[in-house]
Amino acid sequence: MGSLKPESRKRRPKSRLQNHKRSVVAISLIIFLLGAVIFAQGMTLREKNKAYKAQEAELMAQLDEEKERSEEIDELKEYVGTDEYIEDVAREKLGLIHENEILFRAEQ
Repeated sequence: MGSLKPESRKRRPKSRLQNHKRSVVAISLIIFLLGAVIFAQGMTLREKNKAYKAQEAELMAQLDEEKERSEEIDELKEYVGTDEYIEDVAREKLGLIHENEILFRAEQ
């Protein structure tokens, strides 16, 4: 009976070593897969970031254009309230002139 124990002791370390190696390989594989997934997600996020930056630049350009347009509208609003605007409209649309002006028309 004494001879059975040393053989079983020899077998145990091998199976423990094999189990340990399998565990290390499995954990290494899982870590590698997680790293690959994180890298792929990072690339996707970088692409989205580039698209968002381009969109932001486009929106900033539109914002600048709208600010300029708003300023033009404000200037036009001020001009519309002046007597000069009323005279210009009267001349262009109604054909009115001042009393001391002479109108020359080309012959048709």
